[in-house]
This record gives sequence, structure tokens and C-alpha cells, in this order.
Amino acid sequence: MTKRTSARYKLDRRMGENIWGRPKSPVNRREYGPGQHGQRRKGKTSDFGQQLKAKQKLKGYYGDVTEKQFRQIYEEAVRMKGDTSQNLIGLLERRLDMVVYRAKFAPTIFSARQIVSHGHVLVNGRRCNIASARVKPGDVITLSGKASEMALVLEAQASAERDVPEYVQVDGTSATYVRVPSFDEVPYPVKMEPNLVVEFYSR
Repeated sequence: MTKRTSARYKLDRRMGENIWGRPKSPVNRREYGPGQHGQRRKGKTSDFGQQLKAKQKLKGYYGDVTEKQFRQIYEEAVRMKGDTSQNLIGLLERRLDMVVYRAKFAPTIFSARQIVSHGHVLVNGRRCNIASARVKPGDVITLSGKASEMALVLEAQASAERDVPEYVQVDGTSATYVRVPSFDEVPYPVKMEPNLVVEFYSR
């Protein structure tokens, strides 16, 4: 379980961006960072600083994945054929908690992870409680009967905050993962720079 569930907007304020595009984000009111030094004028960020920020932003967006997990995903992306930054995004978008979030079965990536870890999600008819489980194209993700009646789920499905992307098809409380998306297809609310993440790890 991520440690950021109770303080998810800290990342927004530290980055100065509304990472998840949520209307309640404090960045919508104050664009400066948290703490007594948050309003200080920022100097020019070094190349390393830009790479680090890109990594923290991408890692944070996916529910603050642990550094060990994130590095393992990067190393797997390097071993795959094709563009490493595209591979990295493809692997992150195949996480079960992210597919649950993309299908609008949960209002946030954190609640999506909680729904999965509490055993409310079935993959091809089999219960799976591992948020980082890898989904394959053609897999069907279904909510249990109990989960489909949860206020959290109903709120997410009724929300007009975001749309379901084309690579996920939703039919009621069931979703099919159609294909692994390209970076351009992923509906990030802010600019993500996976190329800088690759540069950070390949130093």
C-alpha cells in the first residue's frame, strides 16, 4: 500500500502542477511549492534536476510506485525491442491498478490500488489482489458484485472529470484491455517526459 494516500496533493504542490487533473488540487489555488520557502524564486534547474523532476512526476502519477519497482520496470523497458521511453509507458499502463483507474472504476489511482488489494477485481474471471499485476491485451477486468455497488465506484463512473481512453473498452462493470497504448495515446493531464526518465537512469 502506498504511503502517499493521505497526502497525495503534496506531490502536486512540490511539482507546481496538477498531476492528476483533480479539481480539488491545491495547485489550482496556489502554484508555488509547500512550506515557508515555497514562494522563493527558483533558480535555473540543471539537466539532472529536470531529469529527476520528470522521474518523480511520472513515478508519482502511477500511485508513487516504489523506487525499486520503478527501476525494475525501466530495466525491463530497456531489454525490450523499440523505443525505451515508449516501452516504459506501455509497461506502466499495463499495471492492473492503472487499468482499473483508466476504466473509471475508481476516482484516483490510490483508490484503484485499494480496490485491487482488497480483492474486488477479477481478471478473466479469477480474483487478483496484486496492484502491479501485468495485464495483457484481450484480458477482461471485472468488478465483483460487492465492489460495483460501492459509493466510490459509482462516483467514479458518474464523473465527467476524465474519459475512458480508446485502448480500454468498458461495458458496465467490466472492461477489456484492448492494446498497449503508445505514449501519445495516454491521457496525461500534464506534460510527461519519459525520455528524461530514461536519461536519468542511463547516466
